Amino acid sequence: MKWQTGRRSENVEDRRGMRSAGVGIKTGGGLGMVVMVLLALYFGVDPSVILQSGLQQETVDSGPAQAPPAPGEDPLAEFVAVVLGDTEDTWNSLFQAAGERYEEPRLVLFSDAVQSACGYAQAAMGPFYCPSDRKVYIDLSFYRDLRERHAAPGDFAQAYVIAHEVGHHVQNLLGIADRVQRQRAQVDREAGNRLQVRMELQADCFAGLWAHHADRARGILEQGDVEEALNAATAIGDDRLQREAQGYVVPESFTHGSSAQRVRWFKRGLDSGDFEACNTFEAREL
Repeated sequence: MKWQTGRRSENVEDRRGMRSAGVGIKTGGGLGMVVMVLLALYFGVDPSVILQSGLQQETVDSGPAQAPPAPGEDPLAEFVAVVLGDTEDTWNSLFQAAGERYEEPRLVLFSDAVQSACGYAQAAMGPFYCPSDRKVYIDLSFYRDLRERHAAPGDFAQAYVIAHEVGHHVQNLLGIADRVQRQRAQVDREAGNRLQVRMELQADCFAGLWAHHADRARGILEQGDVEEALNAATAIGDDRLQREAQGYVVPESFTHGSSAQRVRWFKRGLDSGDFEACNTFEAREL
């Protein structure tokens, strides 16, 4: 991915090294419960949904503070700032073309644990977007997990992570997130999961939409980049994560979609560049 000369966003908030204490998930519910919580939180589920779901909670401390790397000595943080800046440029243009104003989110870098307006979250929960404060949260160690644990290396795979979370911000701005939350409150858990899957797949499509327009405007893609993103989408499909964690798949518990679905909707946004093509809620088949 061609990113080194890109514009750095000014909306990055670096909390790495800050000492943080708050309410965390207690493992009294059993390892299986904790595994399912972590799977549900991967890639964008509002953590308040989990923190308010009735799990036992305990106060935890992230440990001693450590200073973050000095500016200019932190290429991964620089990369994140460039990708966020590129999403800002893309969505500002798309909203303006539709006669709307895009409100840029902030992105919080943290280490180990963080307190958000949606609750307290630990790094093991993965990157997430909090609609209450309109911020994306990421511990950069997740990229190591993406590369080593999920076998999904590459800078564009990392960019896809950010673009997906920004996709949730777009849903929040458009009122989609609120509508889905209201609908989920009126149905049973299985039906609620199906709505959440459509929400996540739309965020994948929005990530593809960003890549389409960013490449047309600024030529960011290099050979192999799309394959990196598709590999990442495959690696974090619910079916694959469940099979790795527990040895079998429970489709009724999916919250993000299967690997094939995540790949399909990312490609739909990437290939079409059309916002209407990302309407997962009207799609008969996902």
